[in-house]
Amino acid sequence: MVIIYSTNTCAYCGMAKEYFEKEGIEFIEKNVQEDHAAAKEMVEKTHQLGVPVIDINGTIVIGFDREAINKALEK
Repeated sequence: MVIIYSTNTCAYCGMAKEYFEKEGIEFIEKNVQEDHAAAKEMVEKTHQLGVPVIDINGTIVIGFDREAINKALEK
Protein backbone atom coordinates (compact mmCIF):
# COMPACT_ATOMS: atom_id res chain seq x y z
CA MET A 1 0.00 0.00 0.00
CA VAL A 2 1.25 3.48 -0.88
CA ILE A 3 0.24 6.46 1.24
CA ILE A 4 1.35 9.99 0.42
CA TYR A 5 1.10 12.72 3.03
CA SER A 6 0.78 16.04 1.24
CA THR A 7 -0.40 19.65 1.37
CA ASN A 8 -2.31 21.77 -1.12
CA THR A 9 0.70 23.88 -2.13
CA CYS A 10 3.54 21.32 -2.18
CA ALA A 11 5.04 21.10 -5.69
CA TYR A 12 6.97 17.91 -4.87
CA CYS A 13 3.76 16.30 -3.61
CA GLY A 14 2.18 17.01 -7.00
CA MET A 15 5.21 15.57 -8.79
CA ALA A 16 5.03 12.39 -6.69
CA LYS A 17 1.30 11.95 -7.34
CA GLU A 18 1.81 12.52 -11.08
CA TYR A 19 4.60 9.91 -11.06
CA PHE A 20 2.38 7.34 -9.31
CA GLU A 21 -0.46 8.00 -11.76
CA LYS A 22 1.87 7.75 -14.79
CA GLU A 23 3.28 4.46 -13.48
CA GLY A 24 -0.16 3.06 -12.64
CA ILE A 25 0.61 2.89 -8.91
CA GLU A 26 -2.45 3.13 -6.70
CA PHE A 27 -2.03 5.40 -3.70
CA ILE A 28 -3.95 6.94 -0.85
CA GLU A 29 -3.48 10.68 -0.36
CA LYS A 30 -3.68 12.14 3.12
CA ASN A 31 -3.72 15.93 3.07
CA VAL A 32 -2.06 16.99 6.32
CA GLN A 33 -3.03 20.62 5.70
CA GLU A 34 -6.72 19.76 5.96
CA ASP A 35 -6.70 16.56 8.04
CA HIS A 36 -5.20 17.04 11.51
CA ALA A 37 -5.41 13.33 12.31
CA ALA A 38 -3.33 12.59 9.19
CA ALA A 39 -0.80 15.25 10.23
CA LYS A 40 -0.49 13.64 13.66
CA GLU A 41 -0.12 10.19 12.06
CA MET A 42 2.65 11.48 9.76
CA VAL A 43 4.58 13.09 12.62
CA GLU A 44 4.29 9.92 14.71
CA LYS A 45 5.73 7.88 11.81
CA THR A 46 8.53 10.27 10.85
CA HIS A 47 9.09 12.77 13.69
CA GLN A 48 9.14 15.61 11.15
CA LEU A 49 6.75 18.03 9.46
CA GLY A 50 8.02 18.28 5.86
CA VAL A 51 6.07 16.86 2.94
CA PRO A 52 5.78 14.83 0.90
CA VAL A 53 6.13 11.82 3.13
CA ILE A 54 5.51 8.60 1.26
CA ASP A 55 4.83 5.35 3.10
CA ILE A 56 5.34 2.34 0.84
CA ASN A 57 4.39 -0.82 2.73
CA GLY A 58 6.04 0.60 5.86
CA THR A 59 9.13 2.01 4.12
CA ILE A 60 9.20 5.78 4.59
CA VAL A 61 10.48 8.02 1.80
CA ILE A 62 10.89 11.71 2.63
CA GLY A 63 10.47 13.99 -0.37
CA PHE A 64 10.05 13.04 -4.01
CA ASP A 65 13.04 10.71 -4.31
CA ARG A 66 12.30 8.63 -7.41
CA GLU A 67 15.18 6.21 -6.80
CA ALA A 68 14.10 5.52 -3.20
CA ILE A 69 10.48 5.18 -4.30
CA ASN A 70 11.37 2.67 -7.01
CA LYS A 71 13.54 0.71 -4.57
CA ALA A 72 10.70 0.59 -2.03
CA LEU A 73 8.33 -0.53 -4.80
CA GLU A 74 10.96 -3.10 -5.92
CA LYS A 75 11.00 -1.71 -9.48
